[in-house]
Amino acid sequence: MAAAMLLGVSFAAANVQAAELKFPKGEGAFSWSALEKFAADHTDLKGQTLTIWGPWREGGDQEMFQSVLAYFEDATGVTVKYGSSENYEQQAQIDAAAGSSANVTILPQPGLLADMASKGYLTPLSDALKARVEAENAAGASFVSLGTYNDKAGKAEFYAVPYKSDLKSLVWYSPDNFTDAGYAVPQTYEELKTLTEKMVADGNTPWCIGLGSGGATGWPATDWVEDIMLRINTPEDYDAWVKNDLKFNDPKVIAALDEFGWFAKNDKNVDGGVAAVGTTDFRESPLGLFSVPPKCYMHHQASFIPSFFPKDTKLGTDANFFYFPQSSEHDLGKPVLGAGTLAVVTKDSPAAQAFVDFLLNPISNEVWMAQSGFLSTLKAANVDTYANETLKGEGSILLNATTFRFDGSDLMPGAIGAGSFWTGMVDFVGGKSAKDVGDEIQASWDAIK
Repeated sequence: MAAAMLLGVSFAAANVQAAELKFPKGEGAFSWSALEKFAADHTDLKGQTLTIWGPWREGGDQEMFQSVLAYFEDATGVTVKYGSSENYEQQAQIDAAAGSSANVTILPQPGLLADMASKGYLTPLSDALKARVEAENAAGASFVSLGTYNDKAGKAEFYAVPYKSDLKSLVWYSPDNFTDAGYAVPQTYEELKTLTEKMVADGNTPWCIGLGSGGATGWPATDWVEDIMLRINTPEDYDAWVKNDLKFNDPKVIAALDEFGWFAKNDKNVDGGVAAVGTTDFRESPLGLFSVPPKCYMHHQASFIPSFFPKDTKLGTDANFFYFPQSSEHDLGKPVLGAGTLAVVTKDSPAAQAFVDFLLNPISNEVWMAQSGFLSTLKAANVDTYANETLKGEGSILLNATTFRFDGSDLMPGAIGAGSFWTGMVDFVGGKSAKDVGDEIQASWDAIK
């Protein structure tokens, strides 16, 4: 009862009740006809109430999600109540165990959703919806896999629809610095390594790398290793790795660690030398791109990092990005590493099913795309609705992906993905061999079984 009461208070505080739509219907590059069809297909929902529990609370993200919900309300006549809290993941589990879940729950942790499915807390989605997710999203098979979990009886079922993706497979650089030095954006992983060597030969420092993050120090290196895993090993190997079916000290994983070491464990490759890698704060590490002369020419980091660029940096002019490129040698397509949120039905109702359908409607993506911080893998979403060229370019990388894989450390048990993997990377750049680090991380994983 306490959980239900807590949830109710949260919902009451976040009721959408939007009087106006953010973008007037019929104007701009939005897919208004798709919204009209959705409304025509869901004429029997007026007067129903839909509760949604999710990760967006306070400030911009919650406001932007509520602006999306307003279009669902307008199309269906459903009253939507949205709730969140600081410990939204824990609360989602508490409410599920108490039988007081929201109709729809949205979380950024596939591992947590898999656990909830195994306890019978999620409602399987239809085969038709599963087929739509695969057909209508870039790298659709990857998203079907990401949303498929074993139910209470151990049977694999499809539960989760992707909504809002984050992109990690990026390298940031200064276009002016590249032009002045005569460098071209590499198109393959092998060209990226060749460019690194050329910069060193020219007397320049290729990379800024910083793993510092307080108690989370080491995590930026896990993104490096995950990106490299997807370029030298198959997606199936990656999936086996995050489940520990492919051990951390397997030669395939050791090879990925050593590839990261090729970049990070060479004094000539990194601003400040190898000694600076483990101690430089990740928020400060890209600043070398903007020094005069530049202290480095490239920085591998996710789409959020411009928040830590110098004030008044103009994206697209002062700083830009390129896709951390695929390998021509291994021919594994165009893999993308990222993260994002997944929507599941935790208390079934006609309005809940309609909302999951709505998330595959381009309007549900475009309204947020036109504001800030939203990347879409939905093929039907009009890229011309992106708020700026930076988001449009990042979205293009997602749409061109042949494989999408979720951040590996987030899929591993917390003791590994937010523990020994982090500390192991610090040990690695500090001088330990890939084999020793792989053995130690694997030993820590074996210890929790």
